[in-house]
Amino acid sequence: MNNSRFPVSLHILTLLEQMKGEYVSSDLIAGSININPVLVRKEIINLRKHGFVESREGKGGGTILAKNSAEIHLSDVYLAVKDKSLLGETKNEPNPKCAVGRQINTHLKDLYQEVEDTLLKSLGNQTLADFAAKFK
Repeated sequence: MNNSRFPVSLHILTLLEQMKGEYVSSDLIAGSININPVLVRKEIINLRKHGFVESREGKGGGTILAKNSAEIHLSDVYLAVKDKSLLGETKNEPNPKCAVGRQINTHLKDLYQEVEDTLLKSLGNQTLADFAAKFK
């Protein structure tokens, strides 16, 4: 995943866990991450779509966790924000007359899947509660 969506989403969720049920504004979250609140709101929309958070508008509004942090596995967060292969994707078609070119995409696909499976297994063994506990 060649972007910052996973760390931003995990930062949001960890901060919400630390706030223990208080509605947290996107401005406060953005200040913690040091990014534009618009980017925070974009990630909150995605996190809400996947059932991780709830939001309410207006005075006293903000975002809270929608479920217990012990029920949120980091692998689920990763899958919610993943949009590309972890190691990237080729943009060209290799030469089919070349022994390597003819087979490279197949072998890369297998390698990428193995790496992805290993990552998901590791992230699946950790919950948001586990991760957030590191900040106490």
